[in-house]
This record gives sequence, structure tokens and C-alpha cells, in this order.
Amino acid sequence: MALRQESHVLVVGGSDSSGGAGIARDIETLSSMGVRSCLAVTAVTVQTHDIVTDILHLQPGLVADQMRVALLQANQVAAVKIGMLATAEIVAAVAAVLRENPRIPAVLDPVLASTSGRALLEASAIPIMKQHLMPLCRIVTPNLIELALLAGSELAVDEVGALQQGQQLLAAGVQALLIKGGHGSGPRSTDVLVRPNQEPVRLDTRRLARTMRGTGCALASAIAAYLAIGGSIEEAVRQAKLLVFEKIWKHPI
Repeated sequence: MALRQESHVLVVGGSDSSGGAGIARDIETLSSMGVRSCLAVTAVTVQTHDIVTDILHLQPGLVADQMRVALLQANQVAAVKIGMLATAEIVAAVAAVLRENPRIPAVLDPVLASTSGRALLEASAIPIMKQHLMPLCRIVTPNLIELALLAGSELAVDEVGALQQGQQLLAAGVQALLIKGGHGSGPRSTDVLVRPNQEPVRLDTRRLARTMRGTGCALASAIAAYLAIGGSIEEAVRQAKLLVFEKIWKHPI
């Protein structure tokens, strides 16, 4: 079948019944870029645009089997985008599959909580994510809240503090971090790309008054799409940020 010959991005994450985030936003983003997607669902959520009311976690073996079939049997997967993982066991299962496929770049959006504050990753899973999953990923894309939780620190009050937290994660083996500035303040929204032994790269746009759910999902999916076609980390991040900025401007939710 011709479909098997086309490059895909494998999306690993949870469903969002409102369609505003999760794998629904991932598929929408990839489709808008002309990139095909395949799926490994980790959790099913019941939610509106305002609140998560219920979550069903899938079995870790089932998540791993979905990934392996997508990677090895169904499609030509050129990149992996990882979102909500829910439990420590699912984190470990996803890491195991990535270790089996080291040539495929993976983008991790470390989904720790919903916009309304509902925990989407068990606290016990964070050390496992840091030790076993994050070093396997080409880039990790935390917002300022997620960065602080991953670093085990208080929320950074400025860029200096955020960069210090980022350096802690790089020292622990992370290949690259995109520290997202959307939760910051001021008229500009600055994301910072940090990598070992390289100067930080700042990507600056004006801060929009409009908002959209699922921007983290969209950004990580777009980065994965650009990596799938052979782009560098810096170029993938630049192009993905521009795409999401334009999406928020045109289609706020």
C-alpha cells in the first residue's frame, strides 16, 4: 500500500474528549503541515475546555505494543512525538521502545498537569522520566512550571533562573531543551533553546492576548514534523514556533 511508503510521525499521548489538546491537537497540527500520523494512545480522558473529570490509563504493555506495531510493521515512522504518559509504568514502557529504535528522533512534551490543574502524570513517574526517558529524546519542551517540577525547584522568576534549571537537566543527560516562555509575563514571549556546550538561542515573539488550548501539543508535534523531514533542531524549533504563533493569531480557543 502507498500509505506504508509515506513518512509518519508517531504520536504517543492521551486523548482529549473536547478535542482541544492531546492527540486530537497533534493530528490536527500534523495534518495542517501535510504530514501523516499514527498513534499509540496512553490514556483516555473525559474533559471539557475547562476541566478534566475522569482519566483511564491504558496498560503499559498495550502502549508499547501500539508503538512497536506502528514503528516496525505498519508505517515508515520518521519521528516520534510524546505527550501525556500518565504513569511511571507507561513512562518506562515508552522508554524501552525508544531504546529499541535509537535512530528515530523523539520529541517529548512533558505533560504534567492540565490547564485546570488536574495532575496528568503521577508524581512517582517524574524521576523515571528524568532518568530513563528524557535522555533518549532529541528535545524536551517544558513550560516554566514543568521545568521547575522537573528540576525539583521553585518556579523561576526570570530567565537566569530558568536557564539554571535547564542546565541542571542538561547535566542529567538531556540532549536539548526548549524552555517555553508562554507562562511568563511582559509584552514579549521568549522561548529559549538550550543545548550542552552551546550558547542559548532565544526565539522571541510578541505576547498575544489571545489564547489557545493545546499549544504545547501543537508546538511539539510541529517540531517532530520538521525533524521527520530532516531539519536541524534549531530550524525545527524556529519553524514550529512561527506556525503555532500564526495558529493562535488566526484561531484562538
